[in-house]
Amino acid sequence: MDTHAFKRALHHSERYNRRGFGLGQEVAGNLQTAYQSDLVASIRDNGYALSKGRLTVRLAEAFGFCWGVERAVAMAYETRRFYPNERIWITNEIIHNPSVNLHLREMNVRFIPVEEGVKDFSDVASGDVVILPAFGATVQEMQLLNERGCHIVDTTCPWVSKVWNTVEKHKKHAITSIIHGKVKHEETLATSSFAGTYLVVLDLAEAQLVCDYILASADGRTPTEQQRQAFVERFARACSPDFDPDRDLQRVGVANQTTMLKRETEDIGRLFERTMLQRHGPISLNDHFVAFNTICDATQERQDAMLSLVDEPLDLIVVIGGYNSSNTTHLQEIAISRGIRSFHIDTPECIGPGNQISHKPLGGDLATEEPFLPEGAIRVGITSGASTPDRVVEDVIQRLIHLSQS
Repeated sequence: MDTHAFKRALHHSERYNRRGFGLGQEVAGNLQTAYQSDLVASIRDNGYALSKGRLTVRLAEAFGFCWGVERAVAMAYETRRFYPNERIWITNEIIHNPSVNLHLREMNVRFIPVEEGVKDFSDVASGDVVILPAFGATVQEMQLLNERGCHIVDTTCPWVSKVWNTVEKHKKHAITSIIHGKVKHEETLATSSFAGTYLVVLDLAEAQLVCDYILASADGRTPTEQQRQAFVERFARACSPDFDPDRDLQRVGVANQTTMLKRETEDIGRLFERTMLQRHGPISLNDHFVAFNTICDATQERQDAMLSLVDEPLDLIVVIGGYNSSNTTHLQEIAISRGIRSFHIDTPECIGPGNQISHKPLGGDLATEEPFLPEGAIRVGITSGASTPDRVVEDVIQRLIHLSQS
């Protein structure tokens, strides 16, 4: 499928909208009430610090809603205002935040049901309005909705669209896209649907496995059947159909899920560049490796702010965001890498009752810790993922204040 031509045709359809409805002023009050916080604004103005009794709160200097998320949520509110009586669906969570998605449900926005990991579009009818979330939708979903005669409101973040353009360039030049991402994450699923030949790597360790395989064919050698079989089994669910590592790793380009760790994406890019240099030599390098910068500015800013925050003397860090939020999880990774007690929570209600917290350890299941706050003076660092409203951050701070005073 020529995905570039399909997108171009879709963008010219009268049933497609990616610019909103000009109702920003009409929905601004609702958005401010639901998501903004005077307390958080005052803490920003006070050098990102708040002291109450024995508690000192330090906010990261970049956290919470990014521009792409604000845009997506505002467009969803505008859509409900523009289509007051029509059935409105969304193909997935608008963003990875439970409170925001609950607000949409309360506005009678329906979520496409998922059965055993497969979305069921059977109840979506011609004339229905369907919102595509901030991290996008697969080209196959777009095609289905377009053919069914739906009105499509596309809130895909422009940074995500930039990655799609990158993998389409790879496809045009017969280059395999190495996608740094989580294979089942909605954004990576969407990105891979626009790619030609692709391989998804989760982290630097998986990238190293791929590069080891590439170098196994250097100097006239050939990977053993055992090496080939191990590779195929390892990446069976993380590659394009009929992927052949001997054929499809000759020319590669790196792209990424926009919410991955910036430094790891950069490390993976450098690793593949060094590998192709070693395999093919400096003269032929540009024929076998291409690189485009697809790292999201907002993701980078929040990670940089977290790196600064963990340099401060802190007793613990609270990271706020959906448990399925990739960018939030990576913020937690930074705290853990510095040996700081960290707690990933998705709602303020995770704190309490009493001096306890329900949280999700990195890579683990939900857990409860008690006591949560230690005795005496305490310094708490707080950050939140790009899908977390300031209002939620305020509620967390208020609970911390109350707990520290009880």
